[in-house]
Amino acid sequence: MTSTASSRRLWPGNSRRAAVLLGLLLLAACAASDRYVANSMLTLPLVAAALIAALVTAWGVPRLRRLKLGQVIREDGPQAHLSKAGTPTMGGLLVVPVGVILGGLLSPSDPRLPAVAAITLAYMAIGAIDDWRSLTRSTNTGLTPRGKLLLQGLAAVLFLVWAYQGQWLGGGEAGNVALPFGWMVPLGLAIWPLGLFVFLAESNATNLTDGLDGLAAGCGAVVFTGLGLQLMLRGHEGDPALAGFCVAMAGCWLGFLAHNRHPARLFMGDTGSLAMGAALSAVALLSNSLWPLLVMGGVFLAESVSVILQVWVFKATKGPDGQGRRLFRMAPLHHHFELGGLGEEQVVIRFWGASLLLVVAGLVLLP
Repeated sequence: MTSTASSRRLWPGNSRRAAVLLGLLLLAACAASDRYVANSMLTLPLVAAALIAALVTAWGVPRLRRLKLGQVIREDGPQAHLSKAGTPTMGGLLVVPVGVILGGLLSPSDPRLPAVAAITLAYMAIGAIDDWRSLTRSTNTGLTPRGKLLLQGLAAVLFLVWAYQGQWLGGGEAGNVALPFGWMVPLGLAIWPLGLFVFLAESNATNLTDGLDGLAAGCGAVVFTGLGLQLMLRGHEGDPALAGFCVAMAGCWLGFLAHNRHPARLFMGDTGSLAMGAALSAVALLSNSLWPLLVMGGVFLAESVSVILQVWVFKATKGPDGQGRRLFRMAPLHHHFELGGLGEEQVVIRFWGASLLLVVAGLVLLP
């Protein structure tokens, strides 16, 4: 019996219970914020987005299947994943608009929310183009890496121009980045390349994390909720508008988990993962929350760094035969643990737990 099959017998139905527990934990955190923090209204958008997203995905799964929008699995990945071929993808098209619309309706007069919504939907569109090209070519590659980065960079620059004109970068003080213990780093014009880097790095990190059933969706729900909580805990009145947007996005990913948890009936595709990273980046830049995002999104960071290190070590040690050493069994990091004998559900649940702990650390180390 393989280790994966054994773990499934030992952990029957674990993904459902874990997803429910995760949702209850995030709900409890939002309810506590609403109870004890002034101006906090996080519970309603979280619950509403989760319910609507769950219903929309239930409606959309059979339609995506009829359209034959089935995922193409990369051949060099874990062999156990080949059985997932044909699972409907591009699920981000169903749930990202739910979070964006609900998040925008909470504070329609806030001029920052249209900018956050626009960049989130722009990255969703880039992901959709990439997914569609993969599906129509029946390969695991859509846009070229250079083409994808160019589109992401262009959208990010347009957002930064919009934010600069509104004087929103750095939470209203353009060029400043807040750190713990009251430290402030005045970057000036350097906030522009930093902002571009954040968009490219975060969106591709969330994309790399989307490799196991429920992994990116669960971690995304946790990090969005964490950002929302820290936005209400900072300052005297908090930032209800962006906090509400965050928990609406968290809710849409919780609703998505109803169909994306193991065994997944629907994948988010680049359509969802790129949009997730863009929304996190936009909120962090507009609310001076780059430090909280760095800490709370530590799982996304680890996944991205694991790929960079794997490639670097392989190239640095490559011999005449073209082969080099590998730092991990396989990158991104979740595959390293999977190939080490942990079942897919176990890896996902542990990464969710790590994200929860990182959120707590981020709340303790508020700027």
